[in-house]
Amino acid sequence: MQPSSPKLSPCLGCGAMLPVNARASIGATHDYLLASAECWATFGEVLAREYSNAAYAKVHRLTVDAYAVQHPGHPSPQSIQSVTLHLISLCLVLECGFDMDQATRTMQRLARHKSDFVWLTPPNSLGDKTILDVWQAPDAIAHVKAVEEWAQSAWSAWESHHPQVRQWTLDWALNCA
Repeated sequence: MQPSSPKLSPCLGCGAMLPVNARASIGATHDYLLASAECWATFGEVLAREYSNAAYAKVHRLTVDAYAVQHPGHPSPQSIQSVTLHLISLCLVLECGFDMDQATRTMQRLARHKSDFVWLTPPNSLGDKTILDVWQAPDAIAHVKAVEEWAQSAWSAWESHHPQVRQWTLDWALNCA
């Protein structure tokens, strides 16, 4: 008799099909990011890798940004600020050539503009790569590559909002476009 395949459940945010995990299902999720308990737990495992090994940590900024913009939640001050800042960070790194530390410092400065942020309606598809692709990476080299591809996929998914994000980046951060 063949072992049964694990039951899969889609994340409400990114759409990743994740194995149902009874332990994760009773765990906490995020206050304003829309994610299944399984997806949130998978993200936590990826973060644990990044916090415990410098070879994984070098793409931490992109990991957090990609996850946040793939789980935008519903319009609220917190989710508006989160999506805006993480999209700007992706723009800074992927289009303007900022390193991760520069992007983080810039995000911290830009938070003072939060009253100027507006809700950006999420795209129908939030990208073809998800946290699951990163979680499945067998080593640090594959992890870094998976995060970079995921970040690009997540950024590309928001293409209809790139003009607005670029304008915010120009207005509040620099002139890079």
